[in-house]
Amino acid sequence: MGLALALAVSACFGFGFEDVAKRAKALADKPYQPPESNTTPRLRNLEYEQYAQIQYRMDHAVWRDEGLPFNLSFFHEGMHYTSSVQMNIVDGDQVHRIAFDPDDFHYGDLKLDKADLDQLGFAGLKIHFPINDPDNIDDEIMVFQGASYFRVIGRDQIYGLSGRGLAIDTETPSGEEFPDFREFWIEKPAPDAESLTIHALLDSPSATGAYRFVLTPGDDSVVDVKSRVFLRKPVAKLGIAPLTSMFLYGPSQPAEQANYRPAIHDSNGLLMHGADAGWTWRPLVNPAGVEDNDYAVQSLEGFGLLQRSHDFHDYQDLVDRYDRRPSAWVEPTNDWGPGSVELLELHTPNETYDNIAAFWRPDNVASPGEPMEFDYRIHWTRQESKLLDPRLAWVDQTRRYPGEVRRDDLVRQPDGSIGFVVDFTGGEAAGKSPPQPRIETGDNGELVESRLMPNTAEGGWRLKLRVKRDDTAKPLELRARLQDEDGQPLSETWFYRLPADG
Repeated sequence: MGLALALAVSACFGFGFEDVAKRAKALADKPYQPPESNTTPRLRNLEYEQYAQIQYRMDHAVWRDEGLPFNLSFFHEGMHYTSSVQMNIVDGDQVHRIAFDPDDFHYGDLKLDKADLDQLGFAGLKIHFPINDPDNIDDEIMVFQGASYFRVIGRDQIYGLSGRGLAIDTETPSGEEFPDFREFWIEKPAPDAESLTIHALLDSPSATGAYRFVLTPGDDSVVDVKSRVFLRKPVAKLGIAPLTSMFLYGPSQPAEQANYRPAIHDSNGLLMHGADAGWTWRPLVNPAGVEDNDYAVQSLEGFGLLQRSHDFHDYQDLVDRYDRRPSAWVEPTNDWGPGSVELLELHTPNETYDNIAAFWRPDNVASPGEPMEFDYRIHWTRQESKLLDPRLAWVDQTRRYPGEVRRDDLVRQPDGSIGFVVDFTGGEAAGKSPPQPRIETGDNGELVESRLMPNTAEGGWRLKLRVKRDDTAKPLELRARLQDEDGQPLSETWFYRLPADG
C-alpha cells in the first residue's frame, strides 16, 4: 500500500473544533498569504477528460481494511486544482498528516514525468460509505474539492447541487472572492459509528473560519455544520451557508428550442421559511442576464434550493438522471438574527455551468477580528414534503405558456398575455371547503383571468392565471396562495419573478 501516514504532527487531548478555531483566529490576525501553486505546466494544462483519468486506488483508501463504516480517498492536483490541501487524521489523542504518494493513484494513459509528481499534495477529499449496498464500501457520499465547495448524497441519489463554506462579495463591483478550505482533520470513526466528523480551516483575503461537519448518511444524508468566522477586513456582502446549482429550463420556463428532455436542472426553486414571513416558493429562471434579489426575513427557520420533481418522466434523461438529484435544505441551529435570503440567477447557455446561488446574508456583521458563529443542518433529500408544514399545501409544479383565449368557434387564440398553471398539493386544503386564491400582480402587471379548480387527475388544486405586463423592460412579480374564508393561509406562497424582457 502506497499511502503513508507521516509522523504525528502533535499529541493532543481530544483535538476538536476549538483547536481549529484558534488557528482561524491566529490566521485572521496576520496578513493573507495566498496558496502556492505547486503543479507543473503539464498538470495545469490537462483537459477535463485527461484529469478524470487520474483516479485514487480504492484498495489504498484510508481505513478500507479496518472494518470501519467509512473510508477516505483523495483528489489529485491538476487542471485548475493547482495548490495542495493538507489532510490529517485524528486518531484518539494523535493527529497524523496524510502524505501524498503517486503510487496511490491510477494515471490511465497519461504520460507524466517523475518531476510532474514531485512535491505534490491533495486537491480534495472523498468520503465513502455503503449507502446503497452494504457490501459496497466504496460508495462515494461526500466530496470536498475546489475553494470551499462540497457535495453530498443520500441513498439512491447522485451528485447535483453543491454547498460552500462561505461566499464573499458575490455579484459586487469588486468581484467575488472564493475562500479556500486549506486544511482538513478527519476523526477516525468507531466500528459502530453512524456519522463521521470532519474539521476544516478556511482562509481568504477577507476572512478565515473554523468548520466542523458531522456527516450522517441515510435515505436523506444530513450534515450538521458548526462554523466560526473571523473577518480580516470589512466586506460588501457576506454569504452564509451558500448553495450553488444549475437551472437551464423546465415547465416554468420552457426551452427556446425543441428538446426531447422536458426539463434540465439540478434545482427548480428556492424555498424560504421565516417565523414571521411564512413559507415562500420561488421558481427559478434562467435569465438573459443577471438577476440578484434579496428577501428579508427577521427570523429564519430555513431555506434551500429544491428539486421538487423526482419523476423520471419529467426529465427523460437516462444519462444525467436529474430525477435522482437531491434538494438541499438549510436549517439554522443557533440564532442568526435578522437578515435576508439572497438569490442570484445568471444566464447559462447549457447545463455545464452552475448559474444559481442562494445564501443567507446577515444584517449584523461583526467587526474584523471578532467571531461570528453560524451553526446549521443541511438535509440532502428527495423527500422534500417531509420538511414542510404538513398543514399547508405546496406547489407541485409551475407551468408557463403564452396566454390564450377560446373563441366562440372553440379555436384557441393568443391574446398577448402570459399564462401560468400552478398545481398545489398536500396540506389541509383538500379536506376543507374550496379554498380562496389570493393573487397579487405587483405594480407592473394586470390580472386578466384566474380560475381555481380541483385537480381531478392527481388531487390538490390547480390555479390558472393569465396576466399582462405593463412594461416589458421591467420585471413582473406575481404572488399567489390558497387561504380560507378568514384569510388564513392554506398553502405556501407561490412567488414568480419574470425578469425584464423575459
